[in-house]
Amino acid sequence: MKSIHNKAYQSLLQLLRLKRINQGVTQEQLASRLGVGQGIVSKIETHERRLDVIELREICLALGISFPEFIIEFDKYLKEEESKEHEEI
Repeated sequence: MKSIHNKAYQSLLQLLRLKRINQGVTQEQLASRLGVGQGIVSKIETHERRLDVIELREICLALGISFPEFIIEFDKYLKEEESKEHEEI
């Protein structure tokens, strides 16, 4: 299975998108901060374009989020998602 379709990867993008939205940052604003077109941000968020760890760090920095803290929060978020799945079984 490709990691872009992996549930963990989808959860990563979901959390990243929530962070962007909670800060009131549009895709266009984030793209401008990153020096890319809005289409790139859209493709990342809609799973059409793979995000690597360097780009993830750049997005965190552009949103004013601590990269290490984001990773820790993602790990907790992922564990919660996995726990929900086990409860449904």
